Amino acid sequence: MRKLLLILVVLCVAFMMVGVSFAADATTVNGYVSDSKCGAKGANAGAAECTKKCLQAGAKMVVVTDGDQKVLTVDNPDKLTGHEGHHVAVTGTVKGESIHVDSVKML
Repeated sequence: MRKLLLILVVLCVAFMMVGVSFAADATTVNGYVSDSKCGAKGANAGAAECTKKCLQAGAKMVVVTDGDQKVLTVDNPDKLTGHEGHHVAVTGTVKGESIHVDSVKML
């Protein structure tokens, strides 16, 4: 009976660790939706039209973070379509210099 209880406790702890590691992957960053051409210079409310023009010309969509002005390339820009030049909270997975967006919220 003790062996069974010990095995169940070990399994519960293992599943808890796996669950915590998956939850740790999601990050929320606050910043402006800009383009790769302007980068941090386009991280303001007045740059929406310029951002749209640069994106139509082939620039990549980026999120410029508020605190350190880090430029994160957006892996799936369709999630941020319509938010060009907006101040947003983006939740997703950050890997290096890019972010895969799961959700977006206007600030």
